[in-house]
Amino acid sequence: MSDDLCFRPATELAALLRDREISARELLDAHLDRIERLNPSVNAVVTLDAEGARAAADAADAALAAGDPVGPLHGLPVAHKDTHATGGMRTTWGSPLHADTVPLRDELVVSRLAAAGAIRVGKTNVPEFAAGSHTFNPLFGATHNPYRHGLSAGGSSGGAAAALAAGFVPLAEGSDMGGSLRNPAGFCNVVGLRPTPGRVPTWPAPMAWSQLSVQGPMGRTVADVALQLSVLAGPDARVPIALDEPGEGFAAPLPERLDGLRIAWAPDLGGQVTVDPAITGVLAGSAAVFEQLGATVEEACPDLSGADEVFGTLRAWLFDANFSEIARRSPEKLKESIRWNAEMGARLSGSDLARAEQLHTRLYERMVAFFGQYDVLLAPTTQVLPFPVEIEYPTEIAGVDQDNYLEWMRSCTVISATGCPALSVPGGFTGDGLPVGLQVIGAPRADRQVLEVGHAFEQATRFGDRPPVL
Repeated sequence: MSDDLCFRPATELAALLRDREISARELLDAHLDRIERLNPSVNAVVTLDAEGARAAADAADAALAAGDPVGPLHGLPVAHKDTHATGGMRTTWGSPLHADTVPLRDELVVSRLAAAGAIRVGKTNVPEFAAGSHTFNPLFGATHNPYRHGLSAGGSSGGAAAALAAGFVPLAEGSDMGGSLRNPAGFCNVVGLRPTPGRVPTWPAPMAWSQLSVQGPMGRTVADVALQLSVLAGPDARVPIALDEPGEGFAAPLPERLDGLRIAWAPDLGGQVTVDPAITGVLAGSAAVFEQLGATVEEACPDLSGADEVFGTLRAWLFDANFSEIARRSPEKLKESIRWNAEMGARLSGSDLARAEQLHTRLYERMVAFFGQYDVLLAPTTQVLPFPVEIEYPTEIAGVDQDNYLEWMRSCTVISATGCPALSVPGGFTGDGLPVGLQVIGAPRADRQVLEVGHAFEQATRFGDRPPVL
C-alpha cells in the first residue's frame, strides 16, 4: 500500500488528505521509506530532513483535526531544487563553493509552496550552478535515470524529475533557462512546465528584469502541474516582470477534448534542429491522437531565425554577470563549461546586446503572428535519448557534430528565446523502454491552453502511467 500511495497523482492525494482518508504523516512516511530504499541508486534527493518533515506533517494533521483552514497542497510532500534557497536547510547550487551554505530564509517559490500546505522533504540534485542539461556535480555525483540506471536524468532539474519518476515525492519544482524543466521531464517520463516569464515570480533575483530563466512546477501528471502552478503563480510587487493574473484558475478541471483546436507539428522546428530519428519515430503517431481528440494538425513552424543568437547572447551576458568574478577568483572551482560561457559574455559589446534585443523583438512579433494561425505548436522536447552519465553532453546527433554543451538542447533553447510557455508531457517510449517527451508550445501567456492540450494528450495516451522498474 505504501508504494501505491507513492505513485498516485497529487490531485488524488490532496483529496484523500482533506477527507482524512489518509494522514499527512502516513503519506510522508511512505515516501521517506521509498527514498531510504531506492534513492541511493538514483541519487535524486541530496539533502533530506526526515525529522523536520515529520514534525511538519504532524502539525498539518493536527491543524486539519482542529478544523483550521488548510491550503490546496495540504500535507503533500515536496522536494526543492538545490539552487532554490531554503531557510534553515542546506542549499549548495551543486558547487563546492556552497557545500555548507544554509540560507536564512526561503525564496519565493519555496515559501509559496509552504504557504499552500506542502511538506518540505529535502533538496534535489542539480548540475553545478544549474549549468547544463545533465545532472552531475562535484559534491553529490550524477543522478541516474529511474528508467535506466547509468543513463542521464537530464537537467538542470534532473534530480526533481528523477525523484518524481521514482515515486520519492508527488510534487517537485525547478527552473528553466534553456530547457531545465522540460529536458529532464522528457528524459524521465514526467511533466514539466516552463511558464510564461513572470507567471511564477522569482524573488530574490539579481537581474530581475531578465526573462530568460523562469521557475516552474513539475509533476507526474499535467493536472498535478496545474495544481502546483495555481499556488506558484500570481503577482508580487517586488518582481518587475510579475504578471498580475492570480494563480487559482489554473487548478480548474482540464478538458479531455480539443475540438476545433488548430495545431502545428514541427518535428525538427523548421529545420532548426537535428533530432535523433528514434525520437521522431516515437512521436510520429502524436498527430493522429490529436486528430482523434477533435483538433486539426498541420506540419508547420514559425520563423525561428535569430533565436539562437538571442538565446546565446542573453545567456552569455547573464553568465558574465553571475560567474566571471568567481571564475577570476577561483577558476578551479567552476567547471569549464561555466567558465567558457562567462568568458563569452565578457567579450560582448553594447552593440551585441542591442542586436540581440532587436532580434528578440522581431522573433516575439513573429511568434504572436504565428499563434494567430495556430493555437499550439508541437515539437520534440529533446533531440537525443538519455545518454550515459559519464558523458558531460552529447557531441553528435545523427551524424551532426554538437560543438558545445548547449547545442544538443536547442529544441528547448530556441523556444526559451520566444517567451512562450512550453510543456513537456510524456510522448511514448522507444522499443527498448526509454522515455520520449512531447513539447507543447503556446502563445505568450497562454499557459492554461498549453496545460489543456497536454492534459488531453496525456489522458488519451496514458504514457505517464508506466512507472520505472527500480
